[in-house]
Amino acid sequence: MIKLSRAFIFTSLLASTTSLQVVEAKAQSKSTRIISPSLAPDVVVTSPDGTLSGTIFADNSSGLSYQVSWNGHPVGGPGHIGLRLESPNQTTPHEIGLHPTLGDISRDQIDEQYPFHGAKATAQNKANILTISVREANASPYKIEARAYDNGFAWRILLPESASPVQVLEETSIWTLPQGEVWFGERNNNWKLKSYAGEFRHTAVDNLPSISQQGPIQTAPLVVELPHSDGFELVTEANLANYSGMRLRAIGNRKLQVDFTEGSKGFEINGALTTPWRVTMLCRDLGCLVNNTLTENLNPPPDPILFRDTSYIHEGRFVWRYMSRETGTPAQEAEFVDFAAALGYEYTLVDDGWKTWETPWQSMKELVQYSRSKKVGVFAWKDSNEISDPSGDFAKARDFLDHAADAGLAGVKIDFINGESKKQIDFERRVLALGAERKLMIDFHGLQKPTGEERAFPNAMSREAVRGIELNRMPEGPLPASHNAALPFTRFAVGPADYTPVNLQWPGETTWSHQLATAILLSSPWLVIAEDPEFLLKNPDAAPALEVLKELSTSWDETIVMDGSQIGGLVGMARRKGSVWFLAIINGSSTPSALPILPAKINLTNFEGIALSSPERRSFALAKYTDVAVWDPNRKLQPGDGLVVVLKPRHLVPK
Repeated sequence: MIKLSRAFIFTSLLASTTSLQVVEAKAQSKSTRIISPSLAPDVVVTSPDGTLSGTIFADNSSGLSYQVSWNGHPVGGPGHIGLRLESPNQTTPHEIGLHPTLGDISRDQIDEQYPFHGAKATAQNKANILTISVREANASPYKIEARAYDNGFAWRILLPESASPVQVLEETSIWTLPQGEVWFGERNNNWKLKSYAGEFRHTAVDNLPSISQQGPIQTAPLVVELPHSDGFELVTEANLANYSGMRLRAIGNRKLQVDFTEGSKGFEINGALTTPWRVTMLCRDLGCLVNNTLTENLNPPPDPILFRDTSYIHEGRFVWRYMSRETGTPAQEAEFVDFAAALGYEYTLVDDGWKTWETPWQSMKELVQYSRSKKVGVFAWKDSNEISDPSGDFAKARDFLDHAADAGLAGVKIDFINGESKKQIDFERRVLALGAERKLMIDFHGLQKPTGEERAFPNAMSREAVRGIELNRMPEGPLPASHNAALPFTRFAVGPADYTPVNLQWPGETTWSHQLATAILLSSPWLVIAEDPEFLLKNPDAAPALEVLKELSTSWDETIVMDGSQIGGLVGMARRKGSVWFLAIINGSSTPSALPILPAKINLTNFEGIALSSPERRSFALAKYTDVAVWDPNRKLQPGDGLVVVLKPRHLVPK
């Protein structure tokens, strides 16, 4: 007799169970249903469209497990769900997920929309929800909550509140990836896991344990190009709160285990323990990666009391002195307010160094008063290490934010967090709440990937966690074009990033039109332009780009990834704001590439506009046109080159 594995049996039965699950999901109402455990030894939750499912099961060999399937086929192998904990009332650590018994099951649905500031104007949060009660010997009962979306599966562990603090020593949860090429962020020094500023590269999934000189721990997200061009899998976490941030340890056999900054000593949880969502995103095409809102959907809506007034929250474009000239005197920073006004930008950022002014807070208040006369807001920088002490409910942070609000700042940039330990996560979230109480917007630098916080905290405008253009002025730089061409589908797939695009004086191996295109491709509600605004306004060679830079948006109504785009290669994107289309194309490959295919819905005969290209690396050529000749499908973009096209309906173009 041939002995079949549980995974084989599960795979064989999946096709027959999927249709049943779809019918069951459609029959469900918003109310919760309880199912006897004896009816469902393996429990399946299926996406609203029926194409994706996640199964939770108890395996004799691997314990509490899950399997994600897509279009009737498993994606990778089974994963594991587990935690190793230490409690004061137990003499030895105990691990949950080893010998589970699945208990009562409840099912629910969510279907809502909310405003979004990114690749599109509205996010849809639609999923089927599964909650399973689990029992194990020598452990308190707990629950697994899972959601199946049309483009992803996510689960989390919920433990009841404990009378005493619980120490999380390890999370034994695992993903088993499919074969394929995986994109990961690499930085060959100890900053790799502190600030997530790695260059995106790719390798075979099997190479992940050994590909990095820094060891087998990788930063999230990881993006796998599935075999046979079947799509993409992205692994990350969502709703990181009261917990440590997740890194991913490659342990061999295409398995990734959750890993923490704290190492074997772990971290302490008071009250109920709820892990962040462990997220597997599945996308048929690159447009899905760009337009997804999965991590945001897995976060709660804003607190109605904390955010009862959101009138102070406004996305916008920034000028920034620090990148080109370092922080200046109050008078020099006031000059940058004038530059912001000349460009029509909403903000100026005063970075590191302003605290050395003779009277810093008084001078900042005077700068804000002047900026208001120009209708420009001011953000100021702060080193997190000066205000991260949790004593007195973060008394130092409170004091700084009080001064910031008193000075009239629109918001603050908090830098050098340099990690994602639970203490650092607690600090970040407390700053967001304290900022909201004082009507301040927040930007973070030098920290971990986003996990959808901008939904729960609308004043969280952006964050770094990206290898941005400032690297072009550092010994590690410049950025390769391939990195820029990978970012829209990797780092930016999980949230906005403060990449600070457009660096004409230090473009590295790219052209000026490539640099300009990054302001459209790598968009953020907090959009800091790296280039010196005086150079943009007064240098005649840069003048052709001014029309695009002045009309540039920070969020979009619609985004289309053009056919022919590839991660790290040729990338073409069309973004619409109102009735105006912004088209950006860059070539991150090492060979000349033809233009991607223009989206069918953009009929060039209905538009007029401009096109910016680079005949030489450090130059712009501006073409104003009224016909379709601008889009030549036989045109080749050289490596590192780019093209920007802005299209306006003919009836809106002044004659």
